[in-house]
Amino acid sequence: MLILHWNRAKQQGANDIEFYTDEMTDEAFERLELESYLRRAIEKDELTLFYQPQVNLDEKKIYACEALIRWNHPKLGLVSPAQFIPLAEETGLIEEIGIWVLNEACMQTSRWQALGYDDLSISVNVSGRQFQSEKFVGSVREALRASGLSPHSLHLEVTESTTLVNTDYSISMLNELRGMGIKVSIDDFGTGYSSLSYLKDFPLDILKIDQSFIRNLQENNADAAIVKAVITMCEGLNLSIVAEGIETKEQGDIIRSFGCNFAQGFFYSKPLNKDRFEKLLLSKRFPLAT
Repeated sequence: MLILHWNRAKQQGANDIEFYTDEMTDEAFERLELESYLRRAIEKDELTLFYQPQVNLDEKKIYACEALIRWNHPKLGLVSPAQFIPLAEETGLIEEIGIWVLNEACMQTSRWQALGYDDLSISVNVSGRQFQSEKFVGSVREALRASGLSPHSLHLEVTESTTLVNTDYSISMLNELRGMGIKVSIDDFGTGYSSLSYLKDFPLDILKIDQSFIRNLQENNADAAIVKAVITMCEGLNLSIVAEGIETKEQGDIIRSFGCNFAQGFFYSKPLNKDRFEKLLLSKRFPLAT
């Protein structure tokens, strides 16, 4: 069966005609089914957070963690975030999911602080749609109020592309968040525009070097030169730096020798559920190897 699909053809070019095949019909039904399941995921308690440690290399300890969402569906099993997050963005469900993540992450971090980990911070990813919402700052305030978490313990991660949609609005939003005491991170630096003026003009606290620069990092290769230059630049701009995707001791040693004291990656720990992360905190092991 062949059906003309005008909408997708229109997206790809005014003069294109695209035929709709049985295979594409199956994909559309699967997508609709996934969307239907996702709409009920929060109320059915199918979403959970995992936490990946961020470590201070000088002090050899966990100072923060990144909250990472997971969806365990009773029929589909574990659904990859790479599969359902883009769908949530397209359908607008990301705002509801983002608020859930924010509340859950703040509440859990507050519990850990009550156990004696006063300095522990939580890093939460903010989607483009969520960041551009007029309700966003209010939802952040409410999450902090409900959990009792100090704003200084919350790091919000945004991407360059998110903040460049409307620069005046973004700068105003970032200033408001930082005025509350919240720290703002730029995630995946190096994968987007990565302009120097961006770092100079935007009110930021933390820059996360994308793992694509870390993956093949050696002391004298091109990636090393880029990482070293970014670290030097951030020092001049008074920005903290976190190196993502550290998978070997050598990578950790190299970024530390370049002056980066904060890192995250599988070498230190994979993302863990809240119980396993708490055990890791209690163990005080370093490296954290799990």
